[in-house]
Amino acid sequence: MEKKWIGLIALLVAEAMNLLDATIVQVAAPVIHTDLGGRTADIQWFNAAYTLPFAALLITGGRLGDRFGRRRCFRIGVAVFVLASTACALASTSSLLIGFRAVQGAAAALVIPQTIGLIKTTFTGGALAKALGTIGPVMGLAGISGPLLGGVITEASSWRAVFLVNVPLGLAVLALSHLLPESASPQRIDLVGAVLLTGGTALIVYPILQSHAWYLLAPGAVLLGLCFLRKDLIEVSLFAHRGFAPALLTSALFFAVLSGVTLVVVLHQQLTLHHTVMRSGLVLMPWSAASGIASLLAGQWLVARLGSRLMYVGLGVLLAGLALVPYALLPALALGGTGVGLFTTSFFTEALHRVEPHQTGSAAGLLNAVQQFGGTLGVAVFGSVFLRHPQAIDRPVWVAAATIVVTVATAHLMRSRSSRRGRVGRVPVSTGR
Repeated sequence: MEKKWIGLIALLVAEAMNLLDATIVQVAAPVIHTDLGGRTADIQWFNAAYTLPFAALLITGGRLGDRFGRRRCFRIGVAVFVLASTACALASTSSLLIGFRAVQGAAAALVIPQTIGLIKTTFTGGALAKALGTIGPVMGLAGISGPLLGGVITEASSWRAVFLVNVPLGLAVLALSHLLPESASPQRIDLVGAVLLTGGTALIVYPILQSHAWYLLAPGAVLLGLCFLRKDLIEVSLFAHRGFAPALLTSALFFAVLSGVTLVVVLHQQLTLHHTVMRSGLVLMPWSAASGIASLLAGQWLVARLGSRLMYVGLGVLLAGLALVPYALLPALALGGTGVGLFTTSFFTEALHRVEPHQTGSAAGLLNAVQQFGGTLGVAVFGSVFLRHPQAIDRPVWVAAATIVVTVATAHLMRSRSSRRGRVGRVPVSTGR
């Protein structure tokens, strides 16, 4: 196997660690609270303490990679993530655990924006589409493994072992990361802009997690608006491409549905049908497995044949799956997962194919941050719709279907003229040269 493909494994494991860490802790959170004590609200903050700094620092993390080197920042982030995971496993109080989770989230914000940039640096042409196509299967496997590992490890050992899973994975990533090429696009770091961005993002995300604090949204929006006036923080030139802003909106809408629907399915299994945590996790297997397989097929063959038109196919298949959820859950999840896999590979190919090398970190950070916003918003909105009527799973599902219809329109706006004529289908992602 070529060194670049082995290096890709390191990037994929790092991506998987981020998803695993969130899903494993969701399952273990009630047991952690029972052991450590503290406020009932701490159960929510075991995850929120990770999500908040992760979302708030993603763009800054991408910018740091541009400035100081993507591989260097990737390795530093993974090392801190491993240390923070070890500290979480040793935490003696809920407050300490929440603090260490925040460090984990900040470290992940330094790691994740570098992955796409390093993939684009390592691969070109058709190999790039294939490399991007491997993300879906890995995320699907992590999505399947997270809830199951959380239940099995907590039951067989201790909740502390849940955090220790990251240690061998992180060390393996560090061992392989020397195979990755270093890349950077020297840029000045805007410290004032970074503070504005972090504060604004936190003020936007916090009310989504804590619904009593909606008054923070307005000042958060003002701070984020000021960020776009500071050209050294965000590559404003990204928005010269007419499709990039619609790509951000498309990402937010799609991942709101993705996170919201999976949450609703788990809540329906546990609260309405009174199934165990383990069984609830198994129910999501058709969704995750189908998503992984479809993403692999899309990256290997379909993007090259259909180009960005594959986005419409994926959204259509996902919409059909959502319509089937109230009537046949498992087939619906398999169909919906197929749509997710078809869409995600073609979406990232289209969203990033016009990005220049010096824009990569900023673009990856923005896309990841918007994805995180969308996912957090989806959990809040779809979860609230379901909890108001826990016997009626069809209500949040129809809201999700309507959101996908809007996503079709925003996806159309992000397509370039060349991709509409099928050229991007033949050369999925340009190298920026």
